[in-house]
Amino acid sequence: MLLIFIMLTAASFHRFYTAIFQINYVAEKKMVQITTRIFLDDFNDALKNKYHKTTFLGTDKETHDDINLMKKYVSEKFKLTVNGKFETMNYLSNEKEDNVLICYFKINDISKLKSLKIENSILTEVHPEQQNIIQFNNNGSKSSLLLSGETTKGMLK
Repeated sequence: MLLIFIMLTAASFHRFYTAIFQINYVAEKKMVQITTRIFLDDFNDALKNKYHKTTFLGTDKETHDDINLMKKYVSEKFKLTVNGKFETMNYLSNEKEDNVLICYFKINDISKLKSLKIENSILTEVHPEQQNIIQFNNNGSKSSLLLSGETTKGMLK
């Protein structure tokens, strides 16, 4: 599946509406690490649609306001509940790879991870056929989840 995503990111135009979210629980750091991979054009379209402002994520014109809107959008559309408690993600940074924006987030002070509830409606308001692939690694135990406009919530244990 990752190979398909990489092939899609090599093209400047895409017809598939897919984003990948990698979530890793690192027990020795008591941390949940989140990496998002979202097509730049879709991301900028979603921000324009929601906030009525043109943004330039992943370009030389990117501003602090663009980053702040991106963080606000992600916090509204991508929510994690760890062990039954909603947790706020802390934004770390982002980088551009071809036509994909890779964003890094973390959640600190998670001493043990028993369950992870995910709500992910990123880009579904712009592209109803959007698919958000969640890949989860909990100390070597891997699982995945496919969320879409029809199913925006899921649970991993």
